[in-house]
Amino acid sequence: MTPHCTFPGRRLTATAMVFGPVLLLVAVLLRWPFHYFFPQQLAAVATHPTLMTTAHTAFIAGTVLLAPAVVGLTHRIARTRPLLAAWGAGLVLVGLFERVFHSGIDQAAHGLVQHRGVESATELVSESYQNVHLFSFLSFTILSGWLVLAFAAYRTGEFGPVRALGLAAMCLLPLGVLKGTEVASVIAVVGLCVAFVPDGVRSALSGPRPSGRSVLITFAGGLALGALAYVSTLG
Repeated sequence: MTPHCTFPGRRLTATAMVFGPVLLLVAVLLRWPFHYFFPQQLAAVATHPTLMTTAHTAFIAGTVLLAPAVVGLTHRIARTRPLLAAWGAGLVLVGLFERVFHSGIDQAAHGLVQHRGVESATELVSESYQNVHLFSFLSFTILSGWLVLAFAAYRTGEFGPVRALGLAAMCLLPLGVLKGTEVASVIAVVGLCVAFVPDGVRSALSGPRPSGRSVLITFAGGLALGALAYVSTLG
């Protein structure tokens, strides 16, 4: 009989739990020298384009990786607290989708700086900053989701009090378009590292080692994905 497997599985969950928080930490530390509000963030893009591009890329990559990490944790919580698991994961995932949406706007604003200049980009962002859209009504999920998920992880015994508080600290990470780093940003992401990274490392080191066939398939799949990633930039 084929063993039951639930997405995202042990290895993907472990990878996401380690690299998601670490990438976010890299992003917030790279943005540390610049004021957190959007005019200063856009000015930083003009004067330090490589650094800000790296920070932006690390932030969105880390945000995307948090999705499988959260889903993997949710499966464990759901064994005993399915309702709490559903609410926590649902809120957190919607909040992550919103952060990706914000990152898309950030990317467009960065492009404006490069092609039209920082003054033009700052003026346009200022005029449209308060525009209402779907995610305007869902911003509360970015904050509340982590609190619910942390409570669920603590109630089920998946996380102890320290790691649960670390997970809950993610509600401190500033939300919105073109946000830089504050002290609260560092606290939030360090807390996430405390909550997720040890779990990810422990999960990666546990269980059976991958077979040679699995390693070969993964390597071939990685090459194929790399080729597809390059082709995707041509369209």
